[in-house]
Amino acid sequence: MYLYAGVVVNNESFQVDKIFTYKIPENLLPKIKIGHRVKVPFGKGNRRIDGFVLEFYEECSNSVSLKYISDICDDFTVIRENDIKLIKEMRRRYLCTYLDCIKVFLPTGIIKGVKNKVKETILLGKNLEGKFLKDSYKAIYKIVEENNGVYSKTEISKKFQVSLSSINTLIKHNFLLTNKTIVNRYNSREYSDYNEKILNLEQQNAVNTIMGSDDKVFFIYGVTGSGKTEIYMNLVKNMIEENKECVMLVPEISLTPQMVERFKGRFGKDIAVFHSRLSDGERYDEWLRVKNKQVKVAIGARSAIFLPFDNLGMIIIDEEHEGSYKSDSNPKYNAKEIAELKSNIEGCKVILGSATPSIETYYRCLNKEIQLIKLTQRADGALMPDISIVDMREELMKNNKSIFSEELYNGINNSLVNKEQIILFLNRRGFSTFVSCRKCGYVFKCENCDISLTYHHNNYLSCHYCGKSYPVSKICPKCGSKYVKYFGVGTEKIEKEVKKKFPQARVLRMDFDTTRKKNSYEDIYNAFKNEEADILIGTQMVTKGLDFKNVTLVGIIAADISLNLPDFRSGERTFQLITQVAGRAGRGKKEGKVVLQTYTPDSHSIKCASKNDFDSFYEEDIRIRYSMNYPPFTKILLINFSSKNEDLLIKNIQNIGIILKNILKNNDKIEILGPCPCVLSKIKEHYRWQILIKGSFDTELALNIKDVVYKNLKDVYRDVKVSIDINPGNLL
Repeated sequence: MYLYAGVVVNNESFQVDKIFTYKIPENLLPKIKIGHRVKVPFGKGNRRIDGFVLEFYEECSNSVSLKYISDICDDFTVIRENDIKLIKEMRRRYLCTYLDCIKVFLPTGIIKGVKNKVKETILLGKNLEGKFLKDSYKAIYKIVEENNGVYSKTEISKKFQVSLSSINTLIKHNFLLTNKTIVNRYNSREYSDYNEKILNLEQQNAVNTIMGSDDKVFFIYGVTGSGKTEIYMNLVKNMIEENKECVMLVPEISLTPQMVERFKGRFGKDIAVFHSRLSDGERYDEWLRVKNKQVKVAIGARSAIFLPFDNLGMIIIDEEHEGSYKSDSNPKYNAKEIAELKSNIEGCKVILGSATPSIETYYRCLNKEIQLIKLTQRADGALMPDISIVDMREELMKNNKSIFSEELYNGINNSLVNKEQIILFLNRRGFSTFVSCRKCGYVFKCENCDISLTYHHNNYLSCHYCGKSYPVSKICPKCGSKYVKYFGVGTEKIEKEVKKKFPQARVLRMDFDTTRKKNSYEDIYNAFKNEEADILIGTQMVTKGLDFKNVTLVGIIAADISLNLPDFRSGERTFQLITQVAGRAGRGKKEGKVVLQTYTPDSHSIKCASKNDFDSFYEEDIRIRYSMNYPPFTKILLINFSSKNEDLLIKNIQNIGIILKNILKNNDKIEILGPCPCVLSKIKEHYRWQILIKGSFDTELALNIKDVVYKNLKDVYRDVKVSIDINPGNLL
């Protein structure tokens, strides 16, 4: 019999990142299981805090001094045993704590004490009699009879305008009864049927290959509009028929409404939806539905991969190239890596899909690590859109200073005349991207962050990193001149220009500012899908996955924005964005056209994207990465330090830099860059410096580096924060 338990306590400090041994009291011995959340006394004051049981032991050498577990928190285990295997591997791989890993497996509401939402509904009791036969009581009795067990007494009073006092009187005399019922906080809405489509030859071959192969990881490389979603749905159908469960990941919350609409239209409403825009209660209810085996399919963003399915058959990751699958907070996991780890532990298949593969994934396909499946044609025989490159330097020479080139302007006009829809893409929100003084060159920056402020049309300057807003000043704070001008273009300005030049057009905008409210993504998506708007203006939210049959024109306002970022992936991201947004055009029976506006038409990324030529782009980009020693040929370990005290920060990072260089000086496979300030050297009042380690290293070396860093920061860990990331999503 196990008498001792290994418990991870709910404490954020790295100094207590270990498994503590507790005695199991006799009264809990028959009930306690691995994965239970428990209450334990912790620290000198024996404060009761949450803990999570990860291990059991029969014996313990120092059992006399051990404390007892106080209680079990829930009727069920909150972590599965397979999840504990994954937690231990994640802690090693992502250089984080046990608690960091445990938290991604649980809905946030569990630790906060969220439970099922319960309301007291009203039911019919005995028949009315005597003095209770008067009309006012009869009316209430009839309402309850027609809505038996649906509403609470307060809801009945408000909805039907009847006396709450009279309802209470009827309850008191048992003419009405009360009953506690659980209120479902998840989306139980039913959708219209999404009928199964006949697969073309390429699609059917993809399904047959995946279902018939013993391989575990597959990559579906299909051009935009090739019908990858229909393949996913056929695979899910096969899994359900085998009584197995599936997780379907999408990169953006904006794609969730479309995927939910299709999956629930095909498989019914019992599908879990899991993403960050849900409330704590909604996330808890969806998690509990999976835990209780009430659903076999879950759709969601990155975090849905941790839902507690016990018989997982398949994980599908759509648009696998997207950076949003990489977490930028601890644990800094990549959902694609987690999927493969789960595949090893649980034996499920992993399906990756994209029209624009990440360089690393395609490299693995060519090296036979992942089975590659190609779809070369659009489904239903639709043609790929024609992409036209417009050199905006020539537009200036023609004295066209407008946001729109002549070709894009005429294209919008023609589409509006033909009652066709248009998508305009610019990966920058706001009205103007920065505000500057033309006399002295001063740029208005956030006082908390080292970033220029963006002008929004509500007469405020906003920081897109910390969110702080400042009133617009017409006077330069540096030289006092009145020559303050707004530079650059954002989605707000595009919207204003469209309404000015095409006043008859109905316009929608989809960016971070218009999608802050709950369900705003779905509202905008449905309005455009139902053709209640002619033009959709958006950031990268509109670039992928969305399927609108009447969109014939896509305008890419400035293709160069992502090209000039100081990151080795900037060319790859530019190619992906252009190809993905171009793929929104011509998905129905009408031909599509894309107008790509740029100041660098000779860029390799832009030229390849305009021809939909991924292979040529890949060959050039992989050659550059090989020569520069970047992934997939090496790993990058980024150590980021931040502090409000700049002097303390610099002193400590330089000290750690010297120590690491001494440790690694004889390792000719590793290069250390820095310490140096980050590209964004200040965010939210915190100064930021970094050390970048690039080369061939294993997990053990990374763990040693982590130990060195934390050991040398132990005296200042409250004032200097550290973040360690292997193969970060960006280097900013």
